[in-house]
Amino acid sequence: MAMAVGVPPTMPRARTAPLAERILLFVLFVTVLTSSVAFIEPSPHDLLMGALALTCVVAGVRFQRILVVPLIFLVLWNFAGTMALIPVVGQEKTIQYTATSVYLAFAAIVFACLFANNTLSRLATMRIAYTLSAIMVAFAGISGYFNLFAGAEQLFAPFGRALGSFKDPNVFGPFLIWPMLFVVYRMLTRHLGLSDLVVSAILLFALLLSFSRGAWFHFAVSSFVLVSLAFLTAPDQRVRLRIVALGALSLLTLAGILALLLSFDSIGEMFRERAQLIQSYDVGEGGRFRLQELALASVLNFPNGMGPFEFARVHGLQQHNVYLQAFLVYGWAGAMAYLLLLLSTLWVGLRSAFTRTPWQAYAITAYAAFVGEVAEGFVIDTDHWRHFFLLLGMIWGLAAATFRPQAKMQNAGWTAGATR
Repeated sequence: MAMAVGVPPTMPRARTAPLAERILLFVLFVTVLTSSVAFIEPSPHDLLMGALALTCVVAGVRFQRILVVPLIFLVLWNFAGTMALIPVVGQEKTIQYTATSVYLAFAAIVFACLFANNTLSRLATMRIAYTLSAIMVAFAGISGYFNLFAGAEQLFAPFGRALGSFKDPNVFGPFLIWPMLFVVYRMLTRHLGLSDLVVSAILLFALLLSFSRGAWFHFAVSSFVLVSLAFLTAPDQRVRLRIVALGALSLLTLAGILALLLSFDSIGEMFRERAQLIQSYDVGEGGRFRLQELALASVLNFPNGMGPFEFARVHGLQQHNVYLQAFLVYGWAGAMAYLLLLLSTLWVGLRSAFTRTPWQAYAITAYAAFVGEVAEGFVIDTDHWRHFFLLLGMIWGLAAATFRPQAKMQNAGWTAGATR
């Protein structure tokens, strides 16, 4: 008798783990829990990443051979960025920008190494911490939008858009998407739990209040990928029918709730304004589209890149496209390394998503969220989003766990046992 795709237990089984592993899980939990605190730099998450890396060394975390691929692309990307920095090294914050790129590349490799071994317990620890962090920052954004206490609006929702403890609602919104996708996947393939319904409702409401068109688009793309992969990887027809039925019911419910929320003037007016495809700042001489035209010309004129913030210094504003950003800041060589990194991640992530493993739920949801972020990169700069590099590291770590020789035999045994 076939069973639904396995989803890991709620809590990692850490009590019987060696002391070093338990310490590692604790540091991982605290590091991810602080990832939503992004209004200061360096953030607590940035400082804790160093502690996490050191704990990995003490716990004997190993570097798997498959991780050479992202490592090479990340090194080339940052080497090219460092070369492009040299002509503008005296400009404000340029060194900090390049250092952040190096640090985030390092963080991605640390996460990849982590999830390649002891995979389920580390993933579960990360998921619990990420979900708690997302819920807390979602509550902060909601309280700010409705000004539930003195000063909340100024702190967590200035300019009428929820942003929680982030600097930008366009980063706050995407941060909420992966944990939301995970609970949605669990509801589609396993059971409708009250806690999952509550978590998804909180995160979805906060996502709406960010009024970020890019984040809404990201969520739509990621949800489509999630449902498609869940349907294609379902173990039997019964689960496929469940996915289709619940997917249709979810769309109807979401439409009804959205209609209700839009009946409130404070939400409806902002939604109608933000839902317009073309905004006033998109057009005109200083608009987004004109800036992107100038960015294309600059890409051709500066094959070695302009360096951090140089395009904005010359033209007044950023071009809001991470792929143009890759060429402008890191040069042609750096941009090609970045694009190859994304393409290789999409390929290996898709292979992992279609492989039946105990961690398939993580592979599918991480891939769906990553595809959404790649798509959103056409309208915003995502090259310094911390959760982007967490997803990147998760996908490569799961690929290492899935495709190493001993894992293939374990996965085959798990699949056979799951289908009895």
